Amino acid sequence: MAGLGHNRGPALTGTSWRRHCWTEARAALLPHLPIEVLRGRVRRAQELGLDYKTYASIRAASGHDVVAFLFSSNALRLAAPAVIRPRLTAVQGCARIGLAVAPLTPEALAEAMPPLHQSHPAPRPYGRFAEARTALRTARGAWPADGVVLVGDAPFEAEWCAAGKLAYYLPATRVFTP
Repeated sequence: MAGLGHNRGPALTGTSWRRHCWTEARAALLPHLPIEVLRGRVRRAQELGLDYKTYASIRAASGHDVVAFLFSSNALRLAAPAVIRPRLTAVQGCARIGLAVAPLTPEALAEAMPPLHQSHPAPRPYGRFAEARTALRTARGAWPADGVVLVGDAPFEAEWCAAGKLAYYLPATRVFTP
């Protein structure tokens, strides 16, 4: 027997109603993009050397397009430059900036990886948040932080993304694995 104020709607105890509600909410959340926009984004992902799923994740997280990549020297794996250099050269339509993790110098990184447009010293591993923020602001220069993606390989580098208010953190395996 329904109590006072009951509108005799569907029972909320079963799984079918909850599934329906979640399906509708998820469909309303996802944007419906025209096919021309999707094709343009697929082309942009190819231009950046990323798969579409990775590129769409970056766009969804930041709301902006990628304008620059910050590559840590750990991600560039200087021991195998013959493998990394062609992939790095294939990244087009954005800035390629290197972060030289000590004891490597920015000059040595630029010499080892000529496809980089510029290189800067990286923040200290597990250093202070303010120091990391300052180093990353200097490295990204005039590029807006919400369009800069950090590519790293060491566990401490993911924290740099928050310190620099960068758009996204990508593990090197997602960028340099064919």
